[in-house]
Amino acid sequence: MIDRRGSKGRLGLTDKDNSPVKTQLQWGGRFGTGPAEVMQAINASISFDAKLWRQDIAGSQAHAAMLAKQGIITPADQAAIREGLEAIAAEIEAGTFHFSESLEDIHTNIEVRLTERIGEAARRLHTARSRNDQVATDFRLWVRNAIDGVLVQIHGLMKTLSERAVEHAATVMPGFTHLQTAQPVTFGHHLLAYVEMLARDAGRLKDARARLNECPLGSAALAGTSFPIDRFATAEALGFARPTANSLDSVSDRDFALEFLSALSICAMHLSRFSEEIIIWCSSPYKLIELSDAFTTGSSIMPQKRNPDAAELAKAKTGRIFGALIGLLTVMKGLPMAYAKDMQEDKEPVFDAVAAISLCLTAMDGMVRDMKANKDRMEALAGSGFSTATDLADWLVRVLKMPFRDAHHTTGQLVRLAEGKNCDLSELILSDMQSIEPRITAEIFEVLTVQASVASRTSYGGTAPINVAKQAAVWLESLA
Repeated sequence: MIDRRGSKGRLGLTDKDNSPVKTQLQWGGRFGTGPAEVMQAINASISFDAKLWRQDIAGSQAHAAMLAKQGIITPADQAAIREGLEAIAAEIEAGTFHFSESLEDIHTNIEVRLTERIGEAARRLHTARSRNDQVATDFRLWVRNAIDGVLVQIHGLMKTLSERAVEHAATVMPGFTHLQTAQPVTFGHHLLAYVEMLARDAGRLKDARARLNECPLGSAALAGTSFPIDRFATAEALGFARPTANSLDSVSDRDFALEFLSALSICAMHLSRFSEEIIIWCSSPYKLIELSDAFTTGSSIMPQKRNPDAAELAKAKTGRIFGALIGLLTVMKGLPMAYAKDMQEDKEPVFDAVAAISLCLTAMDGMVRDMKANKDRMEALAGSGFSTATDLADWLVRVLKMPFRDAHHTTGQLVRLAEGKNCDLSELILSDMQSIEPRITAEIFEVLTVQASVASRTSYGGTAPINVAKQAAVWLESLA
C-alpha cells in the first residue's frame, strides 16, 4: 500500500509496537518545513519505482559489502545492513511492507525502513553514494533483467514459427508485392521471414545489453567520491562487466533505456506487420487462414462475425511502444549535465513498453500456434494473377537463350493474350503461345504450375520446399 496523505502524513511508517516513527527528510538539515502537497505529489515516484525494489536491495548489499571490505564501515555494521535488507525483501515479498509516498522513492522507503529495523548502522549505508548513482544502477539492473525476459519470449516465438514452417514447408501460397499477387511462395517460407526479423530484434537487444552492462554505482552525485571505494568490486558483485568510466556521464546517461526502447519499437513494428498480414489472411476475400475462438471475438450486432482482435490489438500496442521511445527522447533532449529531476520520467515509459511488448509476443505466439492454413484456398490464390509469368520468362531465357529483357517483353505479350482470352497462362494452347514466339514448345507447360514454380526457387534463401525445411531445421537446432 502507498501512503498518499501528503506532507502531513510524514509519520507514515510504524515500528514494531505499531507506534508512529518520525522520518527525516533526506535534505532536512537545509530545509525547515516540508513541501507543499502538490510538490510532494509531483515529486514522488514511489507509485512506479517500487518496481525497482529488488535491484535497489541488491545494489545496497553490494555497496555495503564493498564499504566494509574497504574499511569504510565496520563488519558489524555490514552484517546488520545485510540482515536488515534481507528482512525488508521478505516483507516486500509477503506484501506487508508499507510504501509511503511521503518518502518519495524506493531508495528512501527502503533506507527508512532499514533504519527502523537496525538503527544507526543503516545511516552509514549511504556513505560514498547518491540517489543519482543509486537509481542509475537500479534502472540498469532492471532493464538488463527485462532484456533477458524479452529475449526468452522472442526466442520462443522464433521456435514456434520454425516449427510451423517445417509443417508448411511445401504449402503453396500467393506471394505479394504491392499487395498484388506476384509469385507463388510457400507458407513455411513466409513464416521464416519473421524468424529472420525476430533474430535481428534479438541481436539488437543483445547489443543493447552489452552496452548497458557497466555499473554507475560509486559515481555519487556527479563527481565521484573522496572515500577509497572499489567500484570494480561492486560492478562484479552486481554482474556488470565493468564500472562506468566517467562520473558525470554515469548519473546522466539514459542511452541504455533509449536503446532498449528503440529495439522494442523495431520489434513491435515487426509484430505489427505480421498482425496486419494475419488480419488480411483471415478476411473473407482471402480466407488463407483461420483463427479459433481462442484468438477472435464476435460482434454485438452481426452474429456471423469472427474478428481477429488479438492481432488488431497487438498491432495497436505498437503506438504505446513508439510513444515510450519518443517520450523519453523528448525528456532527455534538453538536459545539461548531470542529473536533473526530469529523469524521473524515464522509468514509467520503459515499464509500460516492456509490459506491452511482452503481451504482444505472448499473443503472437498463441496465434501462430492456433492458426490453421486453408491449403486449397492458398494454392488457388497462388496461381491467380498470372503468378507464374516470371517462370515463363525464365524458361525463355534458359531454353531459348533469349536476353531477359526480350523474354520479359514476350511474356508480357503472352499475359495480354491470356487476359484477352480470360484464361491463365497455363490454359493457353501451344499454338496461341507460338503465335507470339514460334520457338516455344510443349515443355513450357511444365514450369507453369505453382508447385513447379516454388520447387524451382532453390537459390540460397529461396522459397523451394527443400530450402524451407533445411532453414527451419537450422533455426530449430540453434534455438534448442
